[in-house]
Amino acid sequence: MTEKNHPEYTSDTEEQRAAEDPTSLSEPPHPGWQPLSKVANFTEEIFDHIHFLLSYEYSSNIYLLLGDYVTIVDPGNDYTAFLQLFSQGFDPRRIKKIVLTHGHRDHCMGTFELLRYPVINENPDLELILHKDCPEGLRALLKEVGCRFTEVQGGEILNLSGEDWEVIYTPGHTLDSISLYHSASRTAITGDAAIPYAEPEIDKKAGGQLAHYLFGVRALLRRDIAHILPGHGVPIANLGRTVIEQTYEGLLLQVLGAEPESKVPWISGAEALAKQGLLEEAVFCCNKALAFNPENVRAMKIKALCLTDLGRGEEAIQVLDEILARQRDDPHALTAKGHALLGMGRYEESLAYFDQALKLYPTLQEAQVYKGMALYLSGRVNEAMDLEAFRTEFASRFKEEMEKVRQEREKTEKT
Repeated sequence: MTEKNHPEYTSDTEEQRAAEDPTSLSEPPHPGWQPLSKVANFTEEIFDHIHFLLSYEYSSNIYLLLGDYVTIVDPGNDYTAFLQLFSQGFDPRRIKKIVLTHGHRDHCMGTFELLRYPVINENPDLELILHKDCPEGLRALLKEVGCRFTEVQGGEILNLSGEDWEVIYTPGHTLDSISLYHSASRTAITGDAAIPYAEPEIDKKAGGQLAHYLFGVRALLRRDIAHILPGHGVPIANLGRTVIEQTYEGLLLQVLGAEPESKVPWISGAEALAKQGLLEEAVFCCNKALAFNPENVRAMKIKALCLTDLGRGEEAIQVLDEILARQRDDPHALTAKGHALLGMGRYEESLAYFDQALKLYPTLQEAQVYKGMALYLSGRVNEAMDLEAFRTEFASRFKEEMEKVRQEREKTEKT
């Protein structure tokens, strides 16, 4: 990832000159170290205490978290970065922690430039933090120079310069990628896991995998993220979730084998992803289709089925109620609602919906099977076995599993 142009720092005079003569505008000077409060709309007080250096061609963004001491997140890969910082009067003795979002050279090699300074290398409080699956070569180098390091795996809460940051495991770009999340300010430092206006990249040589990437970005989507501090490019205020969703969309296009410029219908994408077992991704696509057309019943049905299989029955029922408000005699929607209730253990309630569906469509095998499951799990075994479709499924597929569920239910009722 590279960032060569910095239009955010272009003066009005330069813009006027460029309008008159587009060839006259050269690359603006690099803005240097600055607090995030001077960038875009970072208005909260904490951003006065986070300084950063915008990435050079072969280096990542570098972030300084200021407090009782200093934490550096991703020291980059350019020795001039720290020469500039220390020449401005910054005291290197204040650096006590270094966090690496992943082991790519453009993010981590600045560590060894820092360790060239005796006051840093000999600081007994210095700690480097990185993921346990970091590259073996990096680990060996750290041991060789005698740097104390801590390995994380995700889920830890790190106190960095006096503030609590959650470690979120966000693999996919590499196997060892992590992000940091500060819940109080709704800010995430994402390394290369989510970069504004850039397609997600997978480094297979570093253990990156598409399936892992989806897992990592889903973890970010579960947080309330307003601000993104990426590994490359200008940090983004107030549009953090949009950046993450754009990354997610880029990954889904890769799953579907579509080009970024192509316009894949979201509903077709949802069906394809559901067939691959990527249910959360299918729900995401359905939401996209419904944002475009809230009356898209096909998208509602796929979404409801996926939510049911994900164990999110209440959400599924809300969607199905919307469908049934439009199509009250839809046997498939009635069956789907019964299935959602069945998954929530509400067996008697589910039976009413299966009966309605079968009244409309007596040969609907899916409704017969689910009705048999509801009867069996509610203790009405003989009635369940009277249903031929259920009896066939029971014998061939899930007799053992159904019996386990029934026994567990009886144990729960007794206690």
